[in-house]
Amino acid sequence: MSVLAGRRVVVTRAADQADELAALLAAAGAVPVVTPLITIVTDQPECTRLAELDPSTFEWLVVTSPNGARHYLDAHRSAPTQVAAVGTATAATLAAGGLHATLVPAEQRATGLLAEFPAGRGRVLLVQAATAEATLSAGLAEIGWHVTVVAPYRSVPSRPTAGEHLAALSADAVLFTSGSAAHAWVAVFGPTTPPVVVAIGPRTAVAATNAGLKVDVVATDHSLPGVVAALERHLAGSD
Repeated sequence: MSVLAGRRVVVTRAADQADELAALLAAAGAVPVVTPLITIVTDQPECTRLAELDPSTFEWLVVTSPNGARHYLDAHRSAPTQVAAVGTATAATLAAGGLHATLVPAEQRATGLLAEFPAGRGRVLLVQAATAEATLSAGLAEIGWHVTVVAPYRSVPSRPTAGEHLAALSADAVLFTSGSAAHAWVAVFGPTTPPVVVAIGPRTAVAATNAGLKVDVVATDHSLPGVVAALERHLAGSD
């Protein structure tokens, strides 16, 4: 029997993106507690601007999240010769749309990508959230690239119902797949969490820690199956 059998695990992803993670948990025997804490809001003028850009005029496409990848794929089915994804989940979303990421850094965060990104003099198309920090755009510019930033979406907090609030706090574990969800958790619940807190990767873990949460597990495989596997290993005492 899986160590997740009967365990109640909070899924904090946006409501329209929670199904895959909830299904993975259910398949492992867990009881998903879907508590959407963020809503992804599309910025239509920025989407129009993205669609009007010609990918062939850029040397690189850089995408910082699966949401950014989905918005890019909504606008284009081709990309520059070189494509960088900040993490494996972003790369997988691009791959599902037929685009191969030629660079996925070992340290899956902005600073990790900058550490591996080559210096150059061409053009980079950077797709990220409207609320993203300027770390990546500034860093790319510092190593010689001309950066065009497009921000086709933003994450905004959602308020759970009273029932969702109680269910989340009484669960056995909570999974964070983005830093924005961790910040939204603190805005709603404060630093109180279920006994086990799992982050999908180091970038999310840092965001959660900075928000005041104690992270117990950081997935080594920064994907939805990876975060479930990390929780399983932790509960089995093998991590």
